[in-house]
Amino acid sequence: MGEDRLCGRRPGRYPFPMTRAPYETLLTDTPAEGVLLVTLDRPAAGNSLSTQMAEELLALWTGLATPGDVRVVVLTGAGHKIFCAGADLKERDGMTDAQWADQHRLFETMRDALVALPVPVIAAVNGAAYGGGFEIALNCDFIYAADSARFALPEVKLGIMPGLGGVQNLVRAAGERRAREILLTGDPFTAAQGLDWGVVNAVYNPAGLIPEAVDLAKRIAANAPLSVRNIRRVARETAVLGGAAAVAVELAAYNELTPTEDRREGVAAWGEKRKAEWKGR
Repeated sequence: MGEDRLCGRRPGRYPFPMTRAPYETLLTDTPAEGVLLVTLDRPAAGNSLSTQMAEELLALWTGLATPGDVRVVVLTGAGHKIFCAGADLKERDGMTDAQWADQHRLFETMRDALVALPVPVIAAVNGAAYGGGFEIALNCDFIYAADSARFALPEVKLGIMPGLGGVQNLVRAAGERRAREILLTGDPFTAAQGLDWGVVNAVYNPAGLIPEAVDLAKRIAANAPLSVRNIRRVARETAVLGGAAAVAVELAAYNELTPTEDRREGVAAWGEKRKAEWKGR
């Protein structure tokens, strides 16, 4: 087991090898064509978000900012109990106000890079997702959860508040009244409750979580990449708009696809009853 751990492999959970390089807090693999699986890998610290992990996530997201072979990302946590426990409070304990603010600016930049990705990100929440860990999941396109997963934004119990988009994202997902209850009590809720409230897309047993998330990623990766990117961008930008402004954003994105090779290929493939061969242009 120790040798496997050093090699970045996790027997029993993934049917494929995981690669550590060039990161120390992340594991990565490509379980299917166009799909990148990223694992937050600080199990001894609850996969908590440290300065180093934030730097490595920022580097990863920045590297994916230019469209390439990766069409969908699946994000999960090491082990079966914790997805991400939030910010590493042991690292934060004793920080000066300036150090705290500097670190949070790094967290914000990392979050912004995640949100700005041109590809969808599926959060496969394998266990507890608390604080910043839950916020990271909320910033993803979908949340698939193990039936044992728990969610919470407990910042109100610590004299702080969510600072990575948690308030607005939870309001949009669960509705204002439910979000206020979750935010102002700081109490955890189950994956089943999250599904009922619209926070979680689907719930699976732990063994099936990653295969189901990868299967969803494969189905999305098989679609026209430019269409996927534009739909995601419109959904994000129009979430804070309404009426004519939202329609204008959607139509502008629609019109961008008209002169593309993929649009012509998609229609031709449909007429010829064959699988489309996407070029991403």
